[in-house]
Amino acid sequence: MQLIPVVDLKGGCVVHALRGERDAYRPIHTPLAATSAAEDVVAGLLALAPFRTLYVADLDAIAGTGGHGEVIDALKAKFPHLDLWVDAGEVQSAQVHARAARGRGTSVIGTETLPNDAGAGEVLAAAGIILSLDHDAAGPRGPVAVHEDATLWPERVIVMTLARVGSGEGPDLAALERTAVRAAGVGRHPLLYAAGGVREPEDLERLAAAGAAGVLVASALHDGRIAPDTARLWV
Repeated sequence: MQLIPVVDLKGGCVVHALRGERDAYRPIHTPLAATSAAEDVVAGLLALAPFRTLYVADLDAIAGTGGHGEVIDALKAKFPHLDLWVDAGEVQSAQVHARAARGRGTSVIGTETLPNDAGAGEVLAAAGIILSLDHDAAGPRGPVAVHEDATLWPERVIVMTLARVGSGEGPDLAALERTAVRAAGVGRHPLLYAAGGVREPEDLERLAAAGAAGVLVASALHDGRIAPDTARLWV
């Protein structure tokens, strides 16, 4: 299982994500970096362990209020070994192709921004994308059909429980299991990645035992609950 650090970008800097309540997100204060600038924060994360993949949530792009393309370009230039997974609210296959052509990482397609029409199937069929099945406290976000029809899913799927992001409540193992069962029911076995709630090394062990291919983590890395010696075991 692979541990994948997360940076959430808003207003030009990295912010502290908590329970998906994005209006309340503020610039991050972390012992890993002197500032909330993306390059500083990522350098601090890489000082913990030689991570291979970085998940980037461009919250302004998701909200349709801007974007961080130049910041992502700078991250790619400074850390060329990192495989960047970028959720920027893309809903069209042309956007996916443009990201790939510009070398701005791999597109993560979040259900929260997908339209409730045939266009969802088109972007999900784009080569190389990663699907994020987004849930909040009220349940699935985005088209119900995409959540329920595993034949639409690509080879990599993130089980994103937004209500647990930054909460320290523990990972949503039940959601991970439901997703695996639904995929197996139609003969599919995508790589599943958990997101939200990781609080301690034992959570990583539980996720690995549950068959997760990887886990997205932020808060537990910044506050030291996942220490460098533990992080290095999961890269």
